[in-house]
Amino acid sequence: MIKIRRALPGDLETIVDFNSRLAAESEGVELDRGRLRSGVANGLADRRRAFYLIAESEAEPIGQLMVTYEWSDWRDGEFWWLQSVFVRPEFRRQGVLKALYARVLELAEESNVCGIRLYVERENAAAIAAYENFGITSTVFEMREHDFVIRRDPKQTQGQ
Repeated sequence: MIKIRRALPGDLETIVDFNSRLAAESEGVELDRGRLRSGVANGLADRRRAFYLIAESEAEPIGQLMVTYEWSDWRDGEFWWLQSVFVRPEFRRQGVLKALYARVLELAEESNVCGIRLYVERENAAAIAAYENFGITSTVFEMREHDFVIRRDPKQTQGQ
């Protein structure tokens, strides 16, 4: 059985580990563990920045996601951004992500949430299919960024 709960300060190292694995797997990036640990600790300490949900099976963490916020003046409400979504490989395709997302929807109904957004790698067909099954579809927007922390070789990101 999958249990979903809000992350606690004691989940710091699990979240750091999951985020590190996620970055390596999805983007081929090795994150600075000290910066990552500080970032997760700050997210856990301040609900105005974010909150994390942890998926457990038999009291063992098997997945996570983080929710951050974006105010929309057009909608007079908040978009919740799903980030740091990770499920341990041996637990994938077993309803973990579905359970995490169902909990997000429950919490959103209790708040002034106007929608859910997320980033997904263009080439990650499995993730795109899963999100579309939840009703999360493509938008008219293309994501752009100027990242001051993680530097990427432009040759590696062309066509992405």
